[in-house]
Amino acid sequence: MRGTVCLVTGATGGIGYETALGLARLGARVAIVGRDAGKLQACADRMRAAVPGSAVEPHCADLSAQAEIRRLAETLRVAYSRLDVLVNNAGAIFDRRTLTADGIERTWALDHLGYVLLTLELLDPLRQAVAAGGRPRIVNVASAAHYRGHIDFDDIEGARRYRAMGAYAQAKLGNVLFTYALARRLRDSGITVNALHPGVVNTGFAKNTGGLFGAAWALMRPFLITPEKGARTSLRVASAPDLDGVSGRYFSHGQPKVSSAESRDEAVQERLWALSLQQVGRSD
Repeated sequence: MRGTVCLVTGATGGIGYETALGLARLGARVAIVGRDAGKLQACADRMRAAVPGSAVEPHCADLSAQAEIRRLAETLRVAYSRLDVLVNNAGAIFDRRTLTADGIERTWALDHLGYVLLTLELLDPLRQAVAAGGRPRIVNVASAAHYRGHIDFDDIEGARRYRAMGAYAQAKLGNVLFTYALARRLRDSGITVNALHPGVVNTGFAKNTGGLFGAAWALMRPFLITPEKGARTSLRVASAPDLDGVSGRYFSHGQPKVSSAESRDEAVQERLWALSLQQVGRSD
């Protein structure tokens, strides 16, 4: 990975932190994104200490806010002439329905639309990596929760009925649908895009979620895999030489796996693609 530029979102803890650290150990120049400036800087310092001589560069942004995503993307386009790996990892689950500054339900805004908008905003530096002889990769961290998800086009933001796990599963299904739709559009471009399930990992996920779900997750936490193990699939999809040129796939435990039937429905993929572009104000 020496000579490559990698970007990891949600990198101040858990899977994102371990993914960024792993890329730094492989010799990549790593840009990390988080929404808490102090925590972000502390994580960058920890990575540099763990990998002496590494180039780890923090960038602060709230990826649930579209203006923040556009500002971040502009900063990144100026800072980096090329981008070799984009790992969309930032996400959360919210026990109550709240709206972002854009008036969009927060789970959908962060866990799905954040992936969509940041990726589209960074296609130019990804194409520059191709022009420089690279084979850039887009890695979308989804979840096995997508198997339980359904895209409710009549109530996609849960205005009529909001359930925390239902909103999360729908957003993770959105990640996989977006991956397949984008892979078709990037065919023969030299840019690959894949989705993955990292495993059920002991991170800060659902830490602040109340109710039965939060209680159940707290009881499960001691039995979950470590963030380091959870990052292995992300690192493999982002860097493994044997996956060079592999695109439009869903991975679990480091290997390709068949995703849900709904995720493989091309009509649903295209309908969600159009809606997502409308929601982020793009016409790609």
